[in-house]
Amino acid sequence: MKNQIIMSRRTVLASGMALGATAFAPRLRAQEKLKVAGIHASPVENAWNSCLHKALQDAASEGVIDYVFSEGVSGTDYPRAMREYAEQGSALIVGEAYAVEREARQVAADYPKTAFMLGSSGEASGDNFGVFGTWNHDGAYLAGMLAGKMTKSGIVGSVGALPIPEVNMLMNAFAAGVKEVRPDAKHLVAFIGTFFDPPKAREAGLAQIDAGADILFGERIGTADAAKERGIKSVGSLIDYTPRYPDTVFANAIWGFRPILNAAIADVKAGKPTGNNYTRFGLMKEGGSDIVYVKGVAPADAEAAMEAKRAAIKSGAFEVPIMPEEPK
Repeated sequence: MKNQIIMSRRTVLASGMALGATAFAPRLRAQEKLKVAGIHASPVENAWNSCLHKALQDAASEGVIDYVFSEGVSGTDYPRAMREYAEQGSALIVGEAYAVEREARQVAADYPKTAFMLGSSGEASGDNFGVFGTWNHDGAYLAGMLAGKMTKSGIVGSVGALPIPEVNMLMNAFAAGVKEVRPDAKHLVAFIGTFFDPPKAREAGLAQIDAGADILFGERIGTADAAKERGIKSVGSLIDYTPRYPDTVFANAIWGFRPILNAAIADVKAGKPTGNNYTRFGLMKEGGSDIVYVKGVAPADAEAAMEAKRAAIKSGAFEVPIMPEEPK
């Protein structure tokens, strides 16, 4: 699989004509399709990458952009992939800078006529290095409110990738939602040390169940497998896992990348600087994220309280605390 991914990436990268950065003309007129490249560090079936990939594919199918992509790109290879797509004339490059923050910014500085928009724990820089965060913490908080009323043991667990701010804030928000309705609840935390390893996430979930957890928050793919195996409930993140685990995943903290992508595309087409933080377009109050849940699984009073809080978030009357520190 690894060799196949590398060959696929190289085939895509080799398909265009290499041009020097100084040879770039203005990228496009407003009516033209935008040439967009996606660089995915994990396979596109990984939940986070699938959100980006689907939004980009949808935009391409609608005739808004021309889209090429690479997947399974390692951290050591990532800056080179960025350079190669920039050399081919991509007007916008979408991806993730978490493992290559310094190197990614250097590439952007070397290609000032190319717009970059990458998932990042840092801030935007220059005129062309835009960033976004995966802020579906509102949905995680609301799911926690349901879980807090459902847990019998008073112990819930969260399985995450790495203790970076975007992951931490989701797990912390879930725990905060649980404790809003059950202050004495205990929150177990585990990190798998990578962004994509479903078997390892399953193992971490099983360990939390063995420690007494009867509801799991799956920030990573694989957590729901542990919950299904042991017959307990689970919460999904980013995408809707309920169709895949109909008797296990009762709620999902959904996040959509398309509003973020649309904002960046609009700026590129308008010739505006893209060195912006686009995170806000993915917030619940902006319509970029939400909770999807199976009605009737949680108690009716829990659903009513959650829906009231959901309305308050959307109206701006309530803001879920942003807690980027590592959960304990």
